Amino acid sequence: MPETIILSILPFVFGAVVGSFLNVCIYRIPLGLSVVSPPSSCPNCSARIPFYLNVPVLSYIVLRGRCHSCKAPFSARYPLVEAAAGLMAVFTFLKFGPTVDTLIYFAFICALIVITFIDLDLQIIPDVISLPGIVLGFAASFALSGLTVQDSLIGIAAGGGLLYLVATGYQLATGQDGMGGGDIKLLAMIGAFLGWKGVLLTVLLSSFAGAITGVVLIYVFGKGTKHAIPFGPFLALGALIHLFFGESMIGWYITRASGY
Repeated sequence: MPETIILSILPFVFGAVVGSFLNVCIYRIPLGLSVVSPPSSCPNCSARIPFYLNVPVLSYIVLRGRCHSCKAPFSARYPLVEAAAGLMAVFTFLKFGPTVDTLIYFAFICALIVITFIDLDLQIIPDVISLPGIVLGFAASFALSGLTVQDSLIGIAAGGGLLYLVATGYQLATGQDGMGGGDIKLLAMIGAFLGWKGVLLTVLLSSFAGAITGVVLIYVFGKGTKHAIPFGPFLALGALIHLFFGESMIGWYITRASGY
């Protein structure tokens, strides 16, 4: 147990630092701004944030969530994203060890984090993330130990094609758009990294989570609610569950099914 804690410290620190950069991406990408320059600054007074006050998670605590210059409050999302990225780095390292798989899958998770928060804010999934993600996921299949090139290609086709059929069927049945093209490209990206099995489990899990959330919203706001629910975060959640638990879940299902 102590060894596990010690081994988790460096991945968490690394992940939290990356999480600080992810906050920049979440804010700037939808605005079409550079994620490299200018340096981080207060969104209220534009005062530059010095590096010694830009320590992930800790700076937010020390400054009590406020700008060092104008004292305007910062969103709690900043340390949340940093901590989430840190924890994801730890989980990825503990599962895959000091391997190339860890670096690739952590990069994939970072993309999912950025997509999730942008979709929650604006209900869009930027092509600048998903389309290069499809290409990078396919390229990664040449290096990943648990994914073949063929599985990646089938995953891309299945991911994009499956949601496209669902979206088209929903539109024909209801006359309304129920799913955007961003979701289709995101699932294709997920298929590139996780293969066709990942696509199937992701769709199953995300649909279940989305349905539960929809029921809760109807219960809270009433049957006539028009609240739009972005599907990207549910796809990201399903992909994460598959990444860490998918093989065990599939193995459990096959064992149960073969018992009858």
